[in-house]
Amino acid sequence: MKSNKKLIWTLVILVIVAAVYRVIPGRPMGFAPQIAIALFSGAMIKDKKLAFLFPVLSMLISDLFYQGLFAAGMAPYGGFYGGMWINYILFTSVTVFGMMIRKNNVTNVLVASLAGPTYFFLVSNFLTWAGVGDFVEYPKTWEGLMACYAAGIPFYKGSLMATVAFSGLFFGGWALIGKKQTNTVVA
Repeated sequence: MKSNKKLIWTLVILVIVAAVYRVIPGRPMGFAPQIAIALFSGAMIKDKKLAFLFPVLSMLISDLFYQGLFAAGMAPYGGFYGGMWINYILFTSVTVFGMMIRKNNVTNVLVASLAGPTYFFLVSNFLTWAGVGDFVEYPKTWEGLMACYAAGIPFYKGSLMATVAFSGLFFGGWALIGKKQTNTVVA
C-alpha cells in the first residue's frame, strides 16, 4: 500500500510538471510528455480508473494554463476548442497501451512508446480529415486524407521523440527508485 501511495504522489507531481512543460513557449511541435504519462499510469497503477484519470488531468491542467495565458494576451491560442474532447479521449485511450505492458523492460516500454503516438497520430488525423470536431477542412478524398496526415507529421515526430524520451525517464526513474529501495532494505 505504501508504494502505491508513493506511485500516486509521483504521478500527481508528474502530471503537474508535464502540464507546465506543455505550455512552455518555443517547445518543439508535439514534444510533450502526456502520452508517456498515459503509458506509465496504464502500466503502473492497479486501479484502472485512476490510470485513465492521470492523462486527462495532465491535459486539463495544461489547457487551463493555455487558456489563462491566451486570456492574458500571452499565448497565440487558447486551451479550449470545439474538438478538444477528441484529443482527451485519444490521450486517455493510449493508457490501454500501457496496460498491455506486462513486464517493464526496455523492449516493452520502447514498443509501447512507439505504438502510442503512432496510434494517436493515425486516429486523430483520420478524425480531423473526416471532419470530427472543429478542425481544418480537408477534401474527402484519398489526396485529402494524405494531405491531412502530411500536415500532422511535424507533430507526430515530436510526439514520437517525446514519448520515447519521457517514457524512458518515467519508467527508468521508477525502476531506479525501486532498486534503490530494495538495496536499502537488503543492506
